[in-house]
Amino acid sequence: MSYEEWLSSTITDWLFFNSWWLLLPFIMLLVVAAFIVAFVLLLYMISPLISPKPLKLNGAHVVVTGGSSGIGKSIAMECYRQGAFITLVARDESKLVQAKKEVEKCAINDKQVVLCISVDVSKDYRQVESVIKQCQEKLGPVDMLVNCAGTSFSGKFEEVEVEVERFRSLMGVNYLGSVYPTRAVITTMKERRMGRIMFVSSQAGQIGLFGYTAYSPSKFALRGLAESLQMEMKPYNIYVTIAYPPDTDTPGLAEENRTKPLETRLISETSGVTQPEQVAKIVVKDAVSGP
Repeated sequence: MSYEEWLSSTITDWLFFNSWWLLLPFIMLLVVAAFIVAFVLLLYMISPLISPKPLKLNGAHVVVTGGSSGIGKSIAMECYRQGAFITLVARDESKLVQAKKEVEKCAINDKQVVLCISVDVSKDYRQVESVIKQCQEKLGPVDMLVNCAGTSFSGKFEEVEVEVERFRSLMGVNYLGSVYPTRAVITTMKERRMGRIMFVSSQAGQIGLFGYTAYSPSKFALRGLAESLQMEMKPYNIYVTIAYPPDTDTPGLAEENRTKPLETRLISETSGVTQPEQVAKIVVKDAVSGP
C-alpha cells in the first residue's frame, strides 16, 4: 500500500468513527424530544382518571360576564352565597349597580366584595384584557370565569326583518364575547396551574331549532370552543365546563319572545320555562367540581 493510499484510508476511518461523535448531540436531541412527546401523551391519557379537586368558592375570585341580569346575576349570587369575591361585567352601568345591591345581600361574611365593570366584552379584546387586569389588581387572580354574556333573537332565515347584520352581531356577542374574556384570564390560570372556565350556551347549542338560524350557530360555536379548550388546558389543572340551559325566565327571553315565530313558540311551550336560580345552582356545582 502506498503512502497516499494509507493516508486516505486513515482519514476515511477517522471520519467514520468520529462522525458518530458529531451526530451524538442530534441523536440525544431526538431521544429527549421522543421522551417529552411520550410523557405528554401519557399525561393526557391518564388525566381523565385523576379526579380534580373541587374549587372552594370561599375566598375565590369569580368573574361573571353578563352578570347584570338573568342567569349571570343568579350565578353571581350563588357564588357569593358560598363566600366568593365577585366581579360583575356587563354593558349597562345602571343595571350593574342594581345587580351589585342584590348580590351583596347574599354575603356570608363582611370581607366579601362585589366589583362592577361596564364594558362590551365582544368589541375590543385589548379593552377586555385591560378590564381583567384591573379586576385582578383589586381582587386577586381570577379563580373562575363565567362566560354568560349573550343575546338572543328568533326569526325565520329568509324574512326581511332578520337583517343580515343580525347574524354577525349574534356571533360577535355570543361567541367572541366568550373568547375575549377567556383569552384574557388563561395566561394567569396556566401560570398558577389552576382555574375554572364556564361557558353558558343553550339547548339551541346542542340541536338546531326552527326560528334560530341566527342564534343557534353562535351557541354551537361555544361547544366547539369549550371541548377543544378543555383538551389544551387539562395538563394545567384548568377545567372547562359548558351549560345548555333550557328556556329560562330572564329579560333576554322576554325580548326574544317579541320576534319569536308561532312555530318556535309552540315548540318552546312543550318544555316550559326554568327559573334562573335553578340553573345557577346546577351550573355552579358542575363548574367547581370540574368535568
